Amino acid sequence: MIDLTQSPSASPLLHTVPHDPGARWVKQAGAVIDAVPDGVTEPLPEARWPSDAKRTGVYGVVSPRVVRLRSGGYRLYYTQIMPRPGFPAGANDYENATTRILSAVSADGLAWTPEPGVRLSAVQGGAGEFRVASSEVVPALENPARLRMYYECCPGSQSVRNSIRSAVSDDGLTWNVEPGERFARDGTNHMSARILFLDDRRCRLYCCRRGVGIVSAISDDGVTFREEPGVRIADGGTHDRVVAFACDILKIAGGGYVMYYAGYAAPNRAYILRAESEDGLAWRKAETPVVSPSGPGSGAIDAVKCSEVSLFRLPGAGGKPGTFRMVYEACDGTAVGERGVWRIAGAGV
Repeated sequence: MIDLTQSPSASPLLHTVPHDPGARWVKQAGAVIDAVPDGVTEPLPEARWPSDAKRTGVYGVVSPRVVRLRSGGYRLYYTQIMPRPGFPAGANDYENATTRILSAVSADGLAWTPEPGVRLSAVQGGAGEFRVASSEVVPALENPARLRMYYECCPGSQSVRNSIRSAVSDDGLTWNVEPGERFARDGTNHMSARILFLDDRRCRLYCCRRGVGIVSAISDDGVTFREEPGVRIADGGTHDRVVAFACDILKIAGGGYVMYYAGYAAPNRAYILRAESEDGLAWRKAETPVVSPSGPGSGAIDAVKCSEVSLFRLPGAGGKPGTFRMVYEACDGTAVGERGVWRIAGAGV
């Protein structure tokens, strides 16, 4: 969670909440952000599409990340998947698809309006004609007036080495890519970076290492990261047997941390899961998913997969504290192999 109303600078306050949101979440009907319909050749970022238009999973929207803005309201960064020239299957052939990072805004955290312009293209982000994804936007450690985006740079199929890179912005809309890689290792892939600011003015980067789970690295400046020993969340549980990734972490005001993360129990089933920690390093997994797929044949937008998640707080009213919301990527399983249309869904407590 990144709440810029909590602090003017990079601080643990950005993630701090008065109480644990818990494990009982109620799904919202319909999509928060819908996929582009089939047949559109040059979709505008600001376009809004009818919910009943034909979609077969050629286009998709994934990797939501909400920032509560200093000025009020919210900005949602997300990844749009599109067909790459010569590969018309688009999101249904993700390894050969292309992506770009877009954004939407909301005054109340419930209704979202896509914004004009591309926040980061694959070419700009160093991925050529392939993919940039999973943007994490936070205040820069060295300059609280500047924002830094950490993102996944994928210059080829998922067998090709990728990296976590970064870009900076003064307004959250126009981004300039910084040179070099923030986190990478030869022979493996990393994805879904998340940042946690620490009390000693350092920051910790959490990300998924393919075949391992969620690992972490530490930085004094937000640019150079040193990997920390151990694994924060290992693959291999009941609901994250295939992969554990894409965490969102809250610091509880009374002490400790809560993590919500995505887990694949099988290639065609994904869940939103939960873990707890006293120090942000050693985590205890909860046994029961927080959000589960609605089930094949249900007709729901999350029939087979509930994945990458972002939490945020709604403002309180009438002296009452604000409630919590989440947005997550959802797949309806309507294509071959229970692939299908990826949309951004929502839930609340």
